[in-house]
Amino acid sequence: MALAARLARFLARKGIDFQELPMDQVTSLDSAVIASGLPQADFIQATLLVDIGGVVMAVHKFDSTLDPDAVYQLTGRRLQPLTARQTLRLFGDCDPGFTPPIGQAYELPVVVDDDVARARRVFFSSGTGHSLVEMDGRSLMLALAGAREGHLVIRGPGNGNREALTLEEVADKLQKLYRLPPMPALALRILRLTANTDATARELAELIEFDPSLTAQVMRYARSALFNYPGQINSVQEAVTRVLGFDRVAHIALGIASVRAFEVPRQGMLGMDNFWRHSLYCAFLCQSIAPRCGGEKGLAYLCGLLHNFGLLLVGHLFPAEFDELNELREINPETSMQSLEQQVFGQGDGQEILAVGHGAIGGILHRLWQLPDPVIKAAGIHQQPGYHGEHENYVLMVQLSNALLKERGIGDEFNLDDVPALLEGLGLQPNVLDELTAEMDRVAPDLDALASSLSS
Repeated sequence: MALAARLARFLARKGIDFQELPMDQVTSLDSAVIASGLPQADFIQATLLVDIGGVVMAVHKFDSTLDPDAVYQLTGRRLQPLTARQTLRLFGDCDPGFTPPIGQAYELPVVVDDDVARARRVFFSSGTGHSLVEMDGRSLMLALAGAREGHLVIRGPGNGNREALTLEEVADKLQKLYRLPPMPALALRILRLTANTDATARELAELIEFDPSLTAQVMRYARSALFNYPGQINSVQEAVTRVLGFDRVAHIALGIASVRAFEVPRQGMLGMDNFWRHSLYCAFLCQSIAPRCGGEKGLAYLCGLLHNFGLLLVGHLFPAEFDELNELREINPETSMQSLEQQVFGQGDGQEILAVGHGAIGGILHRLWQLPDPVIKAAGIHQQPGYHGEHENYVLMVQLSNALLKERGIGDEFNLDDVPALLEGLGLQPNVLDELTAEMDRVAPDLDALASSLSS
């Protein structure tokens, strides 16, 4: 029998059915999968992880990539990959690189991905380079008895290991490798006008009215039921002075004009339709949260509106990879965006700099565009839980808003947040959640209509 000795003894002792599939000697599991001619989707593999508490085996499909965040959610442990030398010590009866995904045979705790647990048939390494094991789903689960089951992977093709880069390196490389889009001229003029403390509503209105499309969108916003203004609004200046106020008009106009720097498809969970919906809802919630925690409403609105611009930059610079990311987002709802971005962009040729996440590169873009510091920080940090530091309130407002939006299926993240910690960080009581939800319910139809008009 060509199975590794400990695996063979374990299966015999437990009376577990399997079939051994002899094959010509190969040097790696990848080679065995290819040489077998069997469906790749039916193969499973073992990934060995370790922390101070010891080694854990994660069992998942061969064509999947383990998600460290998901493993942490299931185990509560920050586990790191085991080295090849450490693996050889544990699996001394196996050929190097041929670890059988039956941890119980080696007295290891096991976590198993739910895709594996549902499989009707699997193939896996026998522990040697000259045979495979075939097993039906029932026998496999008998062999993995006692394993913890959960969602562990990013579904879809993987791109290997990722390189970690500092934010300074990312900023430097982004500007050297790629032609980052400048802020559109109209957006730049609006930004400069808002920085002038003596600017008037008339000056802002005249600037917006240079652009008929922007004028129509601002007027539609002012006339919406979001504000319930009882009278007629016939000009942008009336929208500024009677309904919206200088800051709100300036910020929504800045957002609309800035988006024109990017070419991104409308469709998909990450497309422009959903981008605008997410951004407008987040801006509304941030604006509502701000007075409850000592923040400035206008600045909070701008943080929420612009926090996801890094996603547009990714789509603009890398349309093919953005399409792949869009597809992965659809089929991996439990996986964090940062893990998906590492999956797509950690592949060398300069693109590994994007594996830090769209938040970080959005912050870099906002810094390049000389936006206010809280806007830069909120964009750059919104993917990182547990932040403490400069402009913390604005970061937490965006994170809390996104947490509430996940419950409605709005945004690009659906994994849970620590809402009590976010409330505590902002000095808010739990009852504020009901108040914010009620406010959002009231304006949801108008936000949806506005988002649709902005993306078209």
